[in-house]
Amino acid sequence: MNIKLEQYKIFNEAASTLSFSLAARNLFISQSAVSQAIHTLEKELNTQLFIRQSKGVVLTKEGEMLYTKISQALSLITSAENQIGHLHDLTKGELTIGAGDTLSENYIMPYLVKFNQLYPQVTIKMVNRTSLEIIDLLKNGQIEIGFVNMPLHDEAITIQECLQVHDIFVSKNPEEKVYSLQELSHESLILLERSSNSRQYVDYHFASQGLLLTSSIELGSHDLLLEAAKNNLGKACVIKEFSLEELNNQDIYEIKINPPIPKRSIGYAHLTRKTLTPAALKFIELFHI
Repeated sequence: MNIKLEQYKIFNEAASTLSFSLAARNLFISQSAVSQAIHTLEKELNTQLFIRQSKGVVLTKEGEMLYTKISQALSLITSAENQIGHLHDLTKGELTIGAGDTLSENYIMPYLVKFNQLYPQVTIKMVNRTSLEIIDLLKNGQIEIGFVNMPLHDEAITIQECLQVHDIFVSKNPEEKVYSLQELSHESLILLERSSNSRQYVDYHFASQGLLLTSSIELGSHDLLLEAAKNNLGKACVIKEFSLEELNNQDIYEIKINPPIPKRSIGYAHLTRKTLTPAALKFIELFHI
C-alpha cells in the first residue's frame, strides 16, 4: 500500500466540507486534483469512501470511520508542528475571526487591539455575519474562531461562554411606569433589523408570550439605536452592557418591564476536530486573563 500523507490531507478536507470543489479551494489546488487523490485513495484501500451526489458528496460508513481516525492523526501532526514552530513568539501567522457587528465594535475590538500590540506581525481578518452564518464559515474553514449566541448544540463545534448580556429598552426621559410586555409592544419602538441575532432573540421572547413585536424605526447598528433614543425618536431596544456610558451619563434611561427579557450568553466557537493555530490559541488566552 503506497498512500501518501498528502492524499489523507485532501481526503480530510473533502470529508470535513463534503464538497470536492470547496476542498480544492481551501487547499489551493484544482478540483480534478482532489478527485484524483480520492480516486487513488479508494483504489489503494479497495473501498468506496464517498457517494457522489448532484450537490456535493456524502461519506460512506467506511469513509466516516476513516475520517474519524485521519482527522485525529492530522490534528496530532498539526499540534506537533505548531509547538515546534512559532507557538510562543508568533513572528508570523494569520488570525481569522467571525462575529456580529455589535459584538465586534463593543466587545471584541479591545481584545484585537491588545492582540495586535502583542503580536504585530500576525495578520488579522474579521468577517461580520449572523451566528448561523458564522457556524457555516467555521465548518467551511473560512474562519477559525466565531463568536455566536448560545446555546448551540453541534457535535462539530466546541463553544465556550465568554460574555452574558441583557437586552433592555431605553428612552430619552426617565419613566416611573413599569411596562408589561403587551403595553410595551404598542409603544413606538426602535429596533435592529430582523436579520440580526439580537433582534431575533427579543422577537422570540415576545412571541413566546403571544405578542408580535413591530418597529416604528428599524436600524442597522447598535450605535444608531442609542442615537435614536437620545434624540427622543422612541423606545430603543439595546444591550445594557454596551450602553453603560449613555446610561451612567443619563443620556438615556432604562425602562422597567415585567417580566424582564432573560439574559443571554455569547461564546467563542471553533471546530472540535481541528487544532487551533498558535494565533487563535493566543487570542483565546486573552479572554481568560
